[in-house]
Amino acid sequence: MIAKSWSASLEHGEYETDRELVIRDGLEAVEKTAAGKHVNLVTPGVFGNPAEYLTPALKKVFGEAVSCKYIDQCGCGGHVLRVYK
Repeated sequence: MIAKSWSASLEHGEYETDRELVIRDGLEAVEKTAAGKHVNLVTPGVFGNPAEYLTPALKKVFGEAVSCKYIDQCGCGGHVLRVYK
């Protein structure tokens, strides 16, 4: 369990061509995050705003135990979705 707020980079390498991998590893990152903390999920720019595809998956698995907020698009082209647990 990660007992602090942190960031998970799901942006480069295999992630750039596999949206399902981004979702799977995003769910895993949230699972590892302690209650009362958040994780910034940094996702590839190629898939667009993660609130459109990652938030529904997170809500399906975690329900009301999480809240999600789209932060911004990074200068490198990726996107940041902050997930509070």
